Formats: sequence, structure tokens, C-alpha cells
Amino acid sequence: MNENKDALLNENGSITEDTIESMNTAVSEEYGADQIQILEGLEAVRKRPGMYIGSTGPRGLHHLVYEIVDNSIDEALAGFCTKIDVEILPGDIISVRDNGRGIPVEMNEKVGLPSVTVVLTILHAGGKFGGSGYKVSGGLHGVGSSVVNALSEWLEVEVSRNGKVHAQRFERGDIKTPLNIIGDTETTGTLVRFKPDPEIFTESTVYDFEILERRLRESAFLNAGLCITLKDSRNSDDIKEEIFCYEGGLSSFVDYLNKVRALTPIHEKPIHFSVVKEDREAEIALMYNESYNELILSYANNVNTVDGGTHETGFKTALTRVFNDYGHKFGILKDGDKKLSGEDCREGLTAVVSVKLTEAQFEGQTKGKLGNTDITSLVSSAVYDKLMTYFEENPSVAKSILSKALDASRAREAARKAREASRRKSVLENSSMPGKLADCTEKSNEFTEIYIVEGDSAGGSAKDGRDRQYQAILPLWGKMLNVEKARLDKVIGNDKLSPVVTALGTGIGDEFDITKLRYDKVVIMADADVDGAHIRTLLLTFFFRYMRPLIDEGHIYIAQPPLFKVSKGKKFMYAFSDEERDRQIAELGGSCDIQRYKGLGEMDPEQLWETTMNPETRIMLRVTLEDAVEADETFSLLMGEKVEPRREFIEKNAKFVKNLDI
Repeated sequence: MNENKDALLNENGSITEDTIESMNTAVSEEYGADQIQILEGLEAVRKRPGMYIGSTGPRGLHHLVYEIVDNSIDEALAGFCTKIDVEILPGDIISVRDNGRGIPVEMNEKVGLPSVTVVLTILHAGGKFGGSGYKVSGGLHGVGSSVVNALSEWLEVEVSRNGKVHAQRFERGDIKTPLNIIGDTETTGTLVRFKPDPEIFTESTVYDFEILERRLRESAFLNAGLCITLKDSRNSDDIKEEIFCYEGGLSSFVDYLNKVRALTPIHEKPIHFSVVKEDREAEIALMYNESYNELILSYANNVNTVDGGTHETGFKTALTRVFNDYGHKFGILKDGDKKLSGEDCREGLTAVVSVKLTEAQFEGQTKGKLGNTDITSLVSSAVYDKLMTYFEENPSVAKSILSKALDASRAREAARKAREASRRKSVLENSSMPGKLADCTEKSNEFTEIYIVEGDSAGGSAKDGRDRQYQAILPLWGKMLNVEKARLDKVIGNDKLSPVVTALGTGIGDEFDITKLRYDKVVIMADADVDGAHIRTLLLTFFFRYMRPLIDEGHIYIAQPPLFKVSKGKKFMYAFSDEERDRQIAELGGSCDIQRYKGLGEMDPEQLWETTMNPETRIMLRVTLEDAVEADETFSLLMGEKVEPRREFIEKNAKFVKNLDI
């Protein structure tokens, strides 16, 4: 529970100073050495780091920072921390300082070690396991500090507590110095510095400022009034610093999400409310925009529940009830109208749902889904009561939002009719496959692949050059629909996209069924130029919005045709970049013939097979989603209505683009 006075509201909408003081005192008195409970040792962490931080790649590397920061945020949730400073030092050393109470330094009688040493060297030791040190906590099942210590080349901790500064050093999880008093202080707090171990993070130990920036900004939004500073001091000539502090909390978060996605709101301010009941708190902010897509972010104890859960279910259910009850009560929905569906009510919605509770029950090691059943009713009743009241007090806003939902409902009905018409047409034509599809002979989807090819010319070369047993070819031509600017009813039956839907066999939107996928690999094959890049982006936008599981489960690929053919005499090579072309020219001894491929249609079937389609020699990129929210932002910004944000994005990122052919 957040001890922020503005957030702690009783049923009458207020809370007394005495209540806050008594809660703070109770927690403060009980957070000491005896609250540090030990569950098990550290042996397995260095042997199987992926079990604890997800991976030893960039994601796991950055996760180390989150674990230490989350401990400081837990202090903020308890009401004792207002400031967290994160700094990337030269050598990619991380420093995290907070002004909380400081980790307890008193002797833990169970193991005969100072409590801070126990926290940093014994797995599942901390103030969050059944003790009363924290009412609410996030983090990775409470193992964070010790895991970070185990996976660091070295870690140093300084604790300001009881008027003294206590310091200790560890190396790869082992104690290197005893806990020493190194000075006096009038403040409290914890400072942790660590250097990731290159023996563990063999791929890279270099931190990405923007990745940390995104996560820390999110944490500041979720904890109104908490100030988080991120500083990058690795380059003395280019020191970066960002300060994240949002008094508006979730309202500011929703505003930010709409801004970075370049969306136009249909009402002036986010709708924001919170409720507290015993040891549970729910806070929600939502706003509608002119787009056709929804974005709901849910959190439990500051952990992003990417797979939703009981709190998100409660929110969605109540939202749909409010729309239908309000619509019928005030005559916006007529008696003959069908009920608005959940999808109708969420079109154009940006919402953040955050709950805080004492005993959060998460499903899975990564805490992707909340399982507490009692939180459903808390969120549902809060949304219904507060949103219904808001609509009644703001009828013009309610009318605008419900009008959008009604339009969505009509479009959904039109989409249903379009589906039926499409099915009838398929039956009458006695063929369910598109006429231009050159299918493969193998019927099992275990090894098959379909190439979606730009243009008839390239499609012809691909058909002649392919392995007919396993490879299907579907040529596309003409201008493709930008689905970011269209509802489902416009997508269904579109003459450029319906052949893709029919060939894949899965259906789209709420009818999507990945078990019906006819090919294991769906390969986008377009020219290596600006037009080809545009077609790839349009197709990826379509897959992301209407066939998302294809991306989530790794079925979407992008073919990589070569840019050059470098030949001398009877010898030749294909180059996929300017740098590779220059190396090949040097290898062949100068004066070579250079053929620049402007399009796939310039290759004969043998060349296209050898360079782009032969599993033994081809290069393909698998499309993955590291961050679904960031992907949503990017698609909305690049494919949406507003030009200026798109121009700013291109100007900012143009320097990272290679082989741009204008």
C-alpha cells in the first residue's frame, strides 16, 4: 500500500494524520534484524542465472538494475523513500542510491551475520517473507539483492542508518570485507554499486541508457511524487541526465502514452480514480482517443503484469457494464440496440490499472499474470461506481465516448457480414485459396513456408526458383491498406489483405486461431529499397494488429535479398551490405563487375533461390517483440495520422539506418 497521503483514502474519501502516523510507526518499529528471514542458499544462481533473471543477454543485464531499484521502490511504497538516484559510471558500473531507512545492519541471530550481509548473500533472505518490514513489495520473488550480488564481478553496499555509515564489499557473491563503520551521518538510505560479471554476461556488459530510461520513467509514473534520476557518466564529454517525477501519477502516464503514440484524445483530461480497502489499493486512469486500437497496461505492486490477470478482468468487465447501463439509462442506446461488446467499449482506449496488495499471487516465474481473486471485485466495483458517477457528471464526455463505441459496434456488425459474404464467395467459387497462390505440395505445416512477395515479376521468379514441396508463393501488388487507419470491417475483404488471410488459414481479430496456420514460416520478401521497406512495414502493422500471435510465437520472418553481385571472371559473390561488397572486391583483387540489385524482379529464378530462398545459404530475420508497449508506440507513431511526430522519429533514428536506397 502506498503511504502517500493523497493516495490513502478511506471510504469517506479522506484519512486522518493520526492514521498515517500510526501506520508509519508500526512499520518502522517492526523493520529490523528479526524481520530478515532465511529460506535457502545461493549455490544455484551462478550455475543457472537464466532461472533468476530470464537470460544472460541484454534483458538479464538490465534486469540487475531493476532488482536493486525495485528494492528502493519498496521503501517508497512503505512511505520512507522519496528519491532514487541511478547512475551508469565508467566501465558500466551501476550505482543506485535511495533515501529510505537503510537495510538493517544489526546482527541476525539465526546465522551470526549482519542483516545486510544476509540480504546480499543468502537467497530468499529479506524483509518481504512473512515479516512486517513491508506491507507491499515487488521485485523478483524477493531474491533480487542476492542474485545481483552473485552475478556481479563485485558489489559494494553503503548503509546510512542509526547515525553511522556502514560499508561492505563482495566479489561474485563472496564476502570480501566485513561490515565496517566508515563515518557518521545524519541521513538514512542505501547505496549499492556493482559491476556485472563478464563471465556471466558474455554477450555484453554495456548498458543501454534508453532501456533504463523507459523502465525508470514507468516506475515514477506508478509512484506519484517519487523522484527518480538517471545519469549516464560514461562519457565525460556527453553526460546525460533525466529526472522522472510525476505528481499526476497514472494520469500523467496516460497522457504520456497518448503523446508518444501521436494519438488525438477525444476528451480533455484522463479519467482518474483510486480506492483503498483494508490492505488493498486500486488506482486507474483512462482516456479515449481517435484511434481504433486499445492499450491497457496493468500492474500489481509495480510489476507489469503483461499477461493481465484478475485486476484486468475486473476492469474490463466493469467498463462494459458501465457503457451498456449508462447508454440505456440516458437513451444513447435504444431498446432495439444490441449490447455493446467489450471490444466496442475499448476501441481507442488507453488505460493503466495499478493495484497494490499485501500477498500478491503471481502466475509463473516472470510474474506475468495476477491470480488474486479478491482483487477482481475491488477493481470492478471501483470502476463501475466511479466511472458511472463521472459519466453522469460529464454527460458531453460520456456521449463522445459512447458514440465511438457505437461506431465500433456498427463496424463489428459490418465485419461479421463481410466475413459471411467472403465465406459464401469461397463456397460458390469452389476454392478457398487465392488465385495467385502457388501452393506447396506438403500439407503438414511443420516444415512449410509461404513467401509473401512484392510484385508479379518477383513472384514469377520466386515460383520458378522455389522448392515446390515446402515453399508456397503469394505475390502481392498495388497499394496496400494501412490498417492503423482502418477498422476491422475495412480490413476484411480488402483485395490486398484477404489473400494473405485466406492463404494462412487462421482468420483474423477475435476469430484468429493459430492452430489453423497452414505454414510454419511466413516470410515477407520485398525489394531492398524505400518502397520495399514501406510494404514490409504495412504488412508488419497488419500482423501486429490482427494476427499478433504469429509474431509472439515466432512465425514471421523477413527475407534478406542481397544488394550486390560482385563478380570477376567465373568467380562471383553476393553482398548484403556496402561493407561486405568492399571486402569481396578486395578479396577478388580489384576491377570487379558490380551489379546493384534494385529489385527482386532483376534476379532470375536461380539467383533468387541461391541468395534468398535456399535454406542452406539464405539469411532471414525473425520478427520478435522484446517490448510490446514500445512496438505499439512505434506502429501508432509511424503509421498514424500525425505527420510531425513521424518526422521527428525519422530525424532521430536516421543515423542508425544502413543501406538506405533513395
